[in-house]
Amino acid sequence: MRRTLLRLLFAVALPAVLIALWWLASDGSTNVYWPPLRTILKTFPDVWTGDRLKTDVLPSVLRLAAGYATAAVVGVALGTVIGSYRRVRAVCEPVLEFLRAVPPPVLVPVIMLFAGIGDTMKIVVIASGCVWPVLLNTVEGVRAVDPVMKETALSYGVTGVARLRTLVLRSASPQIFAGLRQALSIGIILMVISEMFAATDGLGFTIVQFQRSFAIPDMWTGILVLGILGFLLSVVFQVVERRVLGWYHGLRAASRRSS
Repeated sequence: MRRTLLRLLFAVALPAVLIALWWLASDGSTNVYWPPLRTILKTFPDVWTGDRLKTDVLPSVLRLAAGYATAAVVGVALGTVIGSYRRVRAVCEPVLEFLRAVPPPVLVPVIMLFAGIGDTMKIVVIASGCVWPVLLNTVEGVRAVDPVMKETALSYGVTGVARLRTLVLRSASPQIFAGLRQALSIGIILMVISEMFAATDGLGFTIVQFQRSFAIPDMWTGILVLGILGFLLSVVFQVVERRVLGWYHGLRAASRRSS
């Protein structure tokens, strides 16, 4: 119980300090682009009503989920194949490095030509940026599978799908989740960017509309919503990661105790 309280205290300490500093630094501000925090918080409930959450936040979350899930499936599938076969990796590596170096926001106009300006374009933009950390981490995770474990699996006749599921993906899962964590933050950024182009709803669209109409406190409330959304998604991700990688964290804890 005490350890849980300490972890909770450490988790909320820095955000509380930052909010207090923001409050003090902005208090009494007359700059139209830097309103006091009290003004932003007072505006928040008037702007983000239940209807606006349904019409703007929910579509953004659904697009993010679709793009993120697509990137996760494609990244893990391709990463497993590329990481498992040296010749495939040698052929694909130069192309992957070239594509990885192209910033996804630059591809938005190109994607719009092929996918239109609807939800498909936004999902493709999100997936195109999220796929790289998942793919590259999966490749490295598959390559790092212990050769002794591979030989042991072959000796016991563990091949095919069983080998892939119980050995390869399980051994690579810590690095796969590291890539998924990186992809989540990239996905939130691309979600906002994609909604700034020819959109009619979503968080990115709404924040830009507030900025264009000089509703600066409203714009800041949208930024706060993005931060809260990112925090909540991070918490959900940590819960899932702890459950899926429970064996891995248990091994690390046992290793630390033994040393």
